[in-house]
Amino acid sequence: MGSFQWSCSLRAPSVATVLTMTVLNLSFAACGFLGIYHLGAAGAFLRHGNKLLGSLGACAGASAGALVAAVMITAPDKLEECKDFTYRFAQSVREQQFGAMTPGYNFMLTLREGIEEILPGDAHSLATERLHVSITHSRSGRNHIVSRFTSREELVKALLASSFVPVYAGLKPVEFRGQKWIDGGFTDSLPILPVGRTITVSPFAGLQDVCPVHRGRFHTQLKLANMNVTLSVENIKRLNRALFPPSTSTMHFFCEQGFDDAVRFLRREAWMS
Repeated sequence: MGSFQWSCSLRAPSVATVLTMTVLNLSFAACGFLGIYHLGAAGAFLRHGNKLLGSLGACAGASAGALVAAVMITAPDKLEECKDFTYRFAQSVREQQFGAMTPGYNFMLTLREGIEEILPGDAHSLATERLHVSITHSRSGRNHIVSRFTSREELVKALLASSFVPVYAGLKPVEFRGQKWIDGGFTDSLPILPVGRTITVSPFAGLQDVCPVHRGRFHTQLKLANMNVTLSVENIKRLNRALFPPSTSTMHFFCEQGFDDAVRFLRREAWMS
């Protein structure tokens, strides 16, 4: 399970592979600090999903999902570093009197420092056409999916834009390519790519391929920005924890749950390796 194996497993598929196999994509839902669930799922894919990764065409996501998608494409060998940063970031927010909205606390700067720490120098080259980031235009409210990046800085700004929740993360939307953008989760929280099959991952119980199992009697579904979620008390709690991170031990639980749910999916599809 070394970094060399992980990096090799995410090479772009050859033309012959694409022609003879169904292209598979991964899409990670917007979910704030529950992105730790995504990191657990990513760990399962990297450890046990060689059959999936061998046909992987692209990764997509919104907000925290876009961040994990970027890691899968550009720095899969830094997954543990991503977890450590997420735990530290959550701890720093918990220590604030009013969480991320505490006056003087710079949420976006902390996030940027984490992104800069993880992404390699050639991240934009690795990400172009293989990473699809959902962002929302701040004035028109229209969604846009970005998949081409001319520089590492442009990629960083796209990821920051996709993660910017107004008021919660600050007052000024992120400037990207001369325009202002906010969290992609408002308009498309779980992008589905046009080519191949998109495997969806979400920490909210619902109809996604990889998600927690709903244990209740009722299964009413809501569609929130293209993501189908079950109307339940547990999902309401998870939504709250996405913005107000729970204890480190609870986040560890979500990480392990993401891993287990992804393994269950791989077994269901007969893709375990």
